[in-house]
Amino acid sequence: MTAVLELKGLEVAYRQGRHLLPAVRDIDLQVEPGQTYGLVGESGSGKSTLALAVMNTLPTNGLVTAGVIQVSGTDIYELDAARLRTLWRENLKLVPQNPLPSLNPSHTVGRQLAEALGFQRVSSTSTPRVHQLLARVRLGDVERVAGSYPHQLSGGMQQRVMIAMALAGTPKLLVLDEPTTNLDVTTEAAILDLVRELVREQGTAVLYVSHSLGVVSQLCDRVAVLYAGELMEDAPVGKLYHSPLHPYTRGLLDSIPQVGLDKTRASLRPIPGQIPSAALLPNGCIFAERCPIAIDICFTDRPHLEAIPAGRRVRCHRWREIAGGAVTARQQQPAPPQSPVSRERPAVLELKKLHKHFEVRRSLPEALTGVARRYVRALDGIDLTVQRGRTLGLVGESGSGKSTLSKTVIGLVAASRGEVILLDIPLARNLAERDRATLRHLQMVFQSSEEALNPYRSVGQTLRRPFQRLQGLGRAQADARVADLLRAVKLDPSYAGRRPSQLSGGERQRVAIARAFAAQPDLLLFDESVSGLDVSVQAAILNLLSDLQAQYLTAYLFISHDLSVVSYLADDIAVIYLGLLMELGPTASVLEPPYHPYTEALLTAVPPVDPFAERPVLRLQGEVPSAVDIPSGCRFHTRCTRVLGDICRTQEPPWQDDGRGHRIYCHIPLEELTALQTHLFGRRTIRDEDEDADTSRGIAND
Repeated sequence: MTAVLELKGLEVAYRQGRHLLPAVRDIDLQVEPGQTYGLVGESGSGKSTLALAVMNTLPTNGLVTAGVIQVSGTDIYELDAARLRTLWRENLKLVPQNPLPSLNPSHTVGRQLAEALGFQRVSSTSTPRVHQLLARVRLGDVERVAGSYPHQLSGGMQQRVMIAMALAGTPKLLVLDEPTTNLDVTTEAAILDLVRELVREQGTAVLYVSHSLGVVSQLCDRVAVLYAGELMEDAPVGKLYHSPLHPYTRGLLDSIPQVGLDKTRASLRPIPGQIPSAALLPNGCIFAERCPIAIDICFTDRPHLEAIPAGRRVRCHRWREIAGGAVTARQQQPAPPQSPVSRERPAVLELKKLHKHFEVRRSLPEALTGVARRYVRALDGIDLTVQRGRTLGLVGESGSGKSTLSKTVIGLVAASRGEVILLDIPLARNLAERDRATLRHLQMVFQSSEEALNPYRSVGQTLRRPFQRLQGLGRAQADARVADLLRAVKLDPSYAGRRPSQLSGGERQRVAIARAFAAQPDLLLFDESVSGLDVSVQAAILNLLSDLQAQYLTAYLFISHDLSVVSYLADDIAVIYLGLLMELGPTASVLEPPYHPYTEALLTAVPPVDPFAERPVLRLQGEVPSAVDIPSGCRFHTRCTRVLGDICRTQEPPWQDDGRGHRIYCHIPLEELTALQTHLFGRRTIRDEDEDADTSRGIAND
């Protein structure tokens, strides 16, 4: 079988002044027709550089310094501009991480798809083809979507449009560069189902670039692990996940939080340190400084990528010892926090009947003719309590109201009705009306630490400010506290002299967390604060948050669309949909049947790390309805897989309590939900972290 994509001895570098910095080195890789090949590794590993090199779209300072890239036997770097455009149009397509910048904001979706199909304009000839493409990627109301501009579509719909554009020429190779990173779990699951279907129907070859090992385990046939520009391990997906032979692969897998594993049982195992600079690569193994089993030879001799039985390759001096069980490649596991938290702790935050409605601006004709005002009902009566020393996780799809809730609590958005009570004191609705004492008790950590930190201030200046402004400390006292705070977030005090641009993503997020803790708050809000981080960095941040909470007994409101992360960190979980809570209770109860049907769909959408895991597939159809026109009855009934009939369509559900503080907003009796869901799922089992998960002992017999 002829490979669709073949890389031979590929090396890519970037010009920096008079120097060439190596970004990708000595890569050999083949992707066959109908094969999905995963490419994983931390940020800085060279994944996106390799993808851009395959597309022949490297930036102006990037160049291929050695090797060959062939697509269907053709060296793409020997093609002239016209033949390269033909290749892009017909056989080689890219689906990027963020679809919006790749779509023309001034043209409708239909016009852009028509151009991708080779038509000069939208016409009676092109329109049926455009609608066919949109239907193929499971977009409903294709006429409306085709007539919409990109900004009028949700993130998941934009990504499906990008996939539709990629399918316009029935490509032989799809390069997917983190296409689901910014999507919620249900949309991600639908996109992955779509990719599987396309591969099955068309025999398309796929190079799938991602840092999500759960997604890769469920989608890919083979996986290549990249680190600092070098291939560390390459194997069929099942063998790589069940018996990793490189310590780096083992470290990535151990960093992943899984549904059912919580912070009280075991800490995660992050990989210490960070990827070396391309300008300062070591002479020996490039992973040696971070490897738990590195020996002298690892620091002096660079290992070769060795082909071994069962179609595997590995670059490690000690892989035979790992395979035979003589050594374990697992990182040291930190002890879990030693401060068990009682459920009787007092409330720090209480939300009572919290509403937030945004008025929809009327056009001039609507205002003149007296058309009734309409409102976006973003929050529609939320009751929540966050206790001291506990974490409440808030989960739901995009558009459910999670971020609006956090902004309303912090005061960036004024509530329409209801109360936000902090430490038994009702808060003013607007941030500007709250005094500094309130600001000290309530802090927030945002998703993007890069945008949250002032690039012109040093870390020390950033951290000193809350000590001086919110606690009234002098310069010397504040500097001493800054050093203590940096140690608390596992950074050396010397970091006080650095600027944000001199820090890695994980280090910037630690500084953002340190700034929030500088005020000694009683409540911390986290809005998708770890969603964009590599799995190892994310694991270190989650361990850090657990340790700090045990030390200071700070209450956390942790907002995320990642149920794996939430289930690990949260003591309680609240599930929100279209401005209303659907389910609420202790984490252990929420993760056991009965679930609300919406929670059930969220759980089944989480990609398990085990490639062979068998689980039911329950996919939600369509998008979250408009918050302007809320469905009658149960507002989830339009997408529910267990809808009973007219009662769900016409009557609001009751709250049902299982007697253990676990409450579900649903018409279906709890006993019936339990019977249905236990039959499908069984009872969840928590992975035994005391058991060595190095199941690679049988590799020598493959």
